[in-house]
Amino acid sequence: MRVRQLTTAAAALLLATGALAGCSGGPAPARPPVPAPVPALPTAVTGDVGPLDRAAVREGGTPRWALDAAPATLNVYQPAATADSALLAHALYPSLFRPDEHGRPVADPDYLESAECTPPGQQPQVVTYRLSPQAVWSDGIPLSAADFGAQRAALSGLDPAYAGNRPAGYDAIDSITQGAGPHEVKVTFRRPYAEWRALFGPLYPAAVTGSPAAFNRPLTDGPEPTAGPFRLSRYDPAGGRVSLVRSPNWWGDRPKADGIDFLVVPAEGRLDALDQDRLDIASLTAAVDRAGSTPAAPPTPAASASASASGSASGSGSGSPAASASGFPAATASATPAATPAAPPAATPAAPPAAAPEAADRALRRAEALPGITVHRAAAAALTELTLNAARGPLTDPAVRLALARAVDRRRVAGAALTPLGLAAAPLGSHLFAGDQDGYRDNSAALGPADAGRLLDAAGWKRPAAGATRVRDGRELALALLVPAGSATARRTADALTADLAGAGIALRTVAAPAEAFVRDHLATGDYDLALFSWPAGPHPAVEQRAVYAKPRPGADGALEAGSNYGRSGTEEIDRLFDRAAAELDPAAHLALLQEADTRIWQLGHSVPLYQRPDLVAVRSDVAGAGAWGFGRPRFQDVGFLGP
Repeated sequence: MRVRQLTTAAAALLLATGALAGCSGGPAPARPPVPAPVPALPTAVTGDVGPLDRAAVREGGTPRWALDAAPATLNVYQPAATADSALLAHALYPSLFRPDEHGRPVADPDYLESAECTPPGQQPQVVTYRLSPQAVWSDGIPLSAADFGAQRAALSGLDPAYAGNRPAGYDAIDSITQGAGPHEVKVTFRRPYAEWRALFGPLYPAAVTGSPAAFNRPLTDGPEPTAGPFRLSRYDPAGGRVSLVRSPNWWGDRPKADGIDFLVVPAEGRLDALDQDRLDIASLTAAVDRAGSTPAAPPTPAASASASASGSASGSGSGSPAASASGFPAATASATPAATPAAPPAATPAAPPAAAPEAADRALRRAEALPGITVHRAAAAALTELTLNAARGPLTDPAVRLALARAVDRRRVAGAALTPLGLAAAPLGSHLFAGDQDGYRDNSAALGPADAGRLLDAAGWKRPAAGATRVRDGRELALALLVPAGSATARRTADALTADLAGAGIALRTVAAPAEAFVRDHLATGDYDLALFSWPAGPHPAVEQRAVYAKPRPGADGALEAGSNYGRSGTEEIDRLFDRAAAELDPAAHLALLQEADTRIWQLGHSVPLYQRPDLVAVRSDVAGAGAWGFGRPRFQDVGFLGP
């Protein structure tokens, strides 16, 4: 299950989604007609990994892979987990499904021979997993129903003694039993759950999840059963090293490398480390984007609410941006506004208009010139959006939000952000799917044909003179745009947005906030007008994205609780569409519900999708099986060195 998480300036992590509500019966309320969507062929390419011929990869050697920090835990379901936790976990533990290059979950044959779900409409829903008979934990015990049952108990929320996150779906399970043989597992659901492929990835052994005491340990303090191509041989957080070696019990393709050394190297030191031959694989997104800015602290549990079970494939800093790898903060679904919001600190001054981009250009040119290094580029599986705070100032008026969305030239903005990095200027037209993701469709036509100026005129915001800022009741239509401090991509994006909105008579003032304050002091408290950050694009948007657009509800004290809906706008209808999609087992009907939900989000003026976050990964030219993975993730047994 992909779990969302806040990211810091050096790491782009995914955010924790809340538990999924059940389906709501009854007819849908009346609604305005939906404009015909505009189909668009994907133009963003998520993934840049060189073609692999295992025969050309020699046996032996130990690639060196950059981390932001030695993770505090290898259990991705614990609050202290980070994207680095997830990266390592995928080398050590099974995932029954893995996303392909278009974000489609496909069975991993090393662990799963087949998985069959009862047909749509047949109740109860039962999924039958047939595990590979060769799949065993490192202690020799085969993977079995006991592991499934223990993980469900740990993550269902039924026992609060388990100090973990609550990924969606486990609470929908009614029972788990052994099937016709020891390698068959039957999972019966108490309610239909379409995203069942998101479950049990990674899967931990019952020895790790079978009790709260076992589950709450970090898995870094001693030998624990694993079931991946590698096993943990050294965990040295003080020395900044986590080492893996080949697992002698691995049954699949023999790993090409003897092991992998994961080394803690901050983003600002990676170009030097590559130049000095101290690294072979390193995400450079943050190193380029934040070149010349004050180095950020490594990710910590306080900044990272929960881990991404699918993780940041290219290592730290290649997931979503918030105060992240590309500088954009990824809001956390588990973050909630403080009961008594602290007074926001003074915003960190932004770099001079050209300083951050110029430094980023120099860093990219240096990376491209490093001898023996290839810079892989891709559109990451993360959606950069302009979020509109519907609970503040002029943006409380839906007409103003729609006018602002109409005023944004998304292709121009995408070009400003991506072209300097050598990526296609591919604008997004969906809140829920990335451009190269299966199911993507541009639904931006839902904004309607009305010109932004006419919408603002009708809302009472008039221009006193040509080119002037609009005014109503003596007040200018002036808004503050919150961006992550020190990010060149954010600066370029902000400049393009400022020009677009000025054309419609909206004045924009950029406010830069440091990573540690972006969510805590601004998004979570509502202290912003517009905000630039990213959300992950996962294979299961019905559950992964629901909390982002869920209608805010009154809390016990009567105050509105936004949760992870930082735009603070939502409707009962959108909630129902997500819930219906999560329970719809027919793939075509499931996708149709998500497209309708996206259309309604456009019409609400919640946010404006802009582009997919850029991803830059440096790989030594004699290293195979590595690059910018996009939706995919490393097949660790293929990573190695080319040569005879």
